Amino acid sequence: MRLLVCFLAVSAALGPACAEAQMQPHRAEYVLRLGPAANAPRIGTAVQDLTQDCGGWHLKRDITTEIAVTSSWKMSLQSKLDAEEQRSGNGLRFRTQQTQNGNERETRGRVQRAGKELRAEITSPSGPQQFLLPPPTLMPVASIDHVIERLRARVPSFPALSFDTEVIGDAFLVDVSELDPGVLRGERPGERPVAVPGRSWPLMMSFTRGRDQQQRPLFMLKTQLFDSGVLDRLTVETGLVTVTADLTSLEMRKPPTCPRS
Repeated sequence: MRLLVCFLAVSAALGPACAEAQMQPHRAEYVLRLGPAANAPRIGTAVQDLTQDCGGWHLKRDITTEIAVTSSWKMSLQSKLDAEEQRSGNGLRFRTQQTQNGNERETRGRVQRAGKELRAEITSPSGPQQFLLPPPTLMPVASIDHVIERLRARVPSFPALSFDTEVIGDAFLVDVSELDPGVLRGERPGERPVAVPGRSWPLMMSFTRGRDQQQRPLFMLKTQLFDSGVLDRLTVETGLVTVTADLTSLEMRKPPTCPRS
């Protein structure tokens, strides 16, 4: 059930940061549903809160779901992320708390670039780990900036490596492709559309383990990505379950005025 949080793993994607950040601080709320049908049952909510100061980015994410597997058996999952990313994109500290049916799991991690090396140190209930990531692996916010830049440059498809904090705690190899307009599912009935400023692109992304180089994707994701970094109309397919997410509330924030480095 940890894959229920992967619909927001796209924010950990896809390439080196550009000189001028395009990601905008914002707070977004989503409703989650089980399945792609228009009348699919609600299974939870998600909140992503991204703030910025002159030192870098602070990301908080809170996902709560409950699925009725049978009439007498329900499965609940809560995932919380608290992360800080350096403005340069060279460092990340994070803490995740995931609770499944009352069983809590906490993970703390640090990723730091030093010269040509990118080192990860992660402590979880399984014990501490230290390992090297492929040098092109990017941090969450820095990476989404470059996705937007590549799309603005009309690059229709490209692969990249990105670090994920919640699903695998390792590097993802992500293949990104721009979809034709109108391919994404329509608005959900009963939900008031949320106006998001700026240009957007419909995307398909496939996620595989970056270090293992396995051929079969862990999951596929479709979404509408706006040039502010806001996501909407997400659909995640894992092979076993399909989860959809729609934006229900959005607050855009002004970035700080910082001296150029």
